[in-house]
Amino acid sequence: MSDNKIIKIYLYTKFERFWHWLQAAMIIILLITGIEIHGAFTLLGYETAVEVHNFIGLSWLILFAFFVFWLFTTGEWRQYIPTTKKLFSVIVYYSVGIFQGKPHPVQKSPGAKHNPLQRLTYLALSAMLLPIQMTTGVLYYTWNLWGGAAIPLLSAMPLLFVAILHTLVAFMLLSFLIVHVYMTTTGHSLFSHISGMITGWEEIYETTKVQEWELPARHK
Repeated sequence: MSDNKIIKIYLYTKFERFWHWLQAAMIIILLITGIEIHGAFTLLGYETAVEVHNFIGLSWLILFAFFVFWLFTTGEWRQYIPTTKKLFSVIVYYSVGIFQGKPHPVQKSPGAKHNPLQRLTYLALSAMLLPIQMTTGVLYYTWNLWGGAAIPLLSAMPLLFVAILHTLVAFMLLSFLIVHVYMTTTGHSLFSHISGMITGWEEIYETTKVQEWELPARHK
C-alpha cells in the first residue's frame, strides 16, 4: 500500500451529483416496474406499474437530452474521450492489484474524473445502451399509434423484436448497476466513493498529478 497522504479535492459539482442520483433513481424505478410488467412479482399492480414505467421513461428521455446539452456547453464531454493509455494497467489492477492492496494506477483529478476503463464503459453506456433503450421504449410506447408503419425503415420490424431488445438492454443496465455499486466500495475506505458523490469531495493521493493524456475539462 502506498504511503502517500490522502487528501480531498472538490471533484463533482452540484449538478453532477443531482443528475447522478436522479438517474440512478429513475433506472431503479424503471427496472422494478419493468420486471413487474413482465409478471415476475406484484408490487404496484400491472396498470399502475405500466403508468409509472411510461412516465419515468419519458421523463428520463427528456432529462437525458438536457444532460447531453450540459455536457457540450460545459466542455465536460471531454471526460468521456476514450483512451488506451494505462487501460491495461487499470484492467490488471481490477483483476489482481485491488486484491493485493495496491494503489489505483490512475488517480482522479478535475481534468480526468474517469480512468480509461471507466471512459470506455460510460461512453458505451451513454452513446449506445441508453439511446437503444430509450428508442426501443418510445417505439414500444407509441406502437399502437402508428402500427410500426410510420417509419419505412422500421415497417418490417416486429413488435416482439422491439420488446426483446428493450428487455435485453434492461438486463445489461441491471448488470452495470450491480457492478457499479460494488465498485463504489473499492475506494480508500468502504464508502469514500459514495461520500464523494454526495458531498462532491473525492479522496486522492496528495502527489496525484494530471498526466499528458488527461484532457482538462472546463468547470463551472
